[in-house]
Amino acid sequence: MGTMTPDQAPWMNAELALFRDNVRKFIASEITPFEEQWNEQQYVDRALWTKAGAAGLLCTDMPEEYGGAGGTFAHEAVILQEQARAGNTSWAKGVHEIVTHYIVGCGTPEQKRRWLPRLASGEWVGAIAMTEPGTGSDLQAVRTRAERKGERYVVNGAKTFISNGHHCGLLIIVCKTNPAEAAKGVSLLVVEQPAEQPGFRRGRLLHKIGQKGQDTAELFFEDLQVPAENLLGGREGQGFYQLMNQLPRERLIIGVGAIAAAEAALEHTLAYVRERKAFGKRLLEFQNTRFRLAERQTELTIGRVFIDHCIQKLLEGKLDAATASMAKWWCTQKQCEIVDECLQFFGGYGYMLEYPIARFYADARVQKIYGGTNEIMKELIARGLE
Repeated sequence: MGTMTPDQAPWMNAELALFRDNVRKFIASEITPFEEQWNEQQYVDRALWTKAGAAGLLCTDMPEEYGGAGGTFAHEAVILQEQARAGNTSWAKGVHEIVTHYIVGCGTPEQKRRWLPRLASGEWVGAIAMTEPGTGSDLQAVRTRAERKGERYVVNGAKTFISNGHHCGLLIIVCKTNPAEAAKGVSLLVVEQPAEQPGFRRGRLLHKIGQKGQDTAELFFEDLQVPAENLLGGREGQGFYQLMNQLPRERLIIGVGAIAAAEAALEHTLAYVRERKAFGKRLLEFQNTRFRLAERQTELTIGRVFIDHCIQKLLEGKLDAATASMAKWWCTQKQCEIVDECLQFFGGYGYMLEYPIARFYADARVQKIYGGTNEIMKELIARGLE
């Protein structure tokens, strides 16, 4: 392929290239052989998290004083790219890191000391409960209620589509501490070891079109008691602003994975059309094949340059919400389009899940939905045009 490789990105260096090799080896030995099993049971084995922690693959861009590796988002980007290239969607490491950064960015010093080392080691798996059965992207309208009673909050409500909901050892709940307010009524409460708390109940693991090995659960709170000291940041009414401050990073995470997955799909397709014959010729010798794949290659090169630009901006602390929204919607849209077109070259085999291209296709669709739908991304971009 005549495109840029991940190691040619302007934010890469020799240390990150060596780190990429280690990540690739970890995925090959600890993830790829178990994907089928995890797809069937709908969650990864719990031991994967502690193995990743021991290998230094959790919280790589978290300060060392809290148990992290003291790296940067570039380290996280390398892991995201390698997961996508391997077709690994079962390990929701990205969600775990998002949770970690809420605590790094918004937690009190005491909260950071108490929670972060356990997330870095893999002792705890992080999850964040945003979406409710009747509330998707409109986070100001959440109905889960947290009522202050003395030194505790009593939480009642329900959440759905919660990644890492099965394994979570630390759960951030998006809730209303003041239902009379919209954005100013939202707070983030942190629950330690939720499965051990009376009033917490996990619902079923949800059956999905793709990403079948990633545990996605329903969660229910029935008079769940949370210590008041677990209010993230220590002040009520800050939740919506805390969410907005972290969402650009979350959306870039999705964009990074989208481009890497589309690149991997194209690589699988090129290998296939170079070998597969029809009417006495290799598929790659037909002009339709060559032109269409040339178009997809061009789009991916554009996407790679844009994503590298966004990563650099985040590393510099300059990634704004509108640009992150562009990365999320454009890259996931192109991921779905490119994977769909690549699958067509496989004919009937593309519809068979034993072929990686079929799994790339099924796993891609949700990318345009979570992290804020692509329609919401366009609305956020459009606000900057007024």
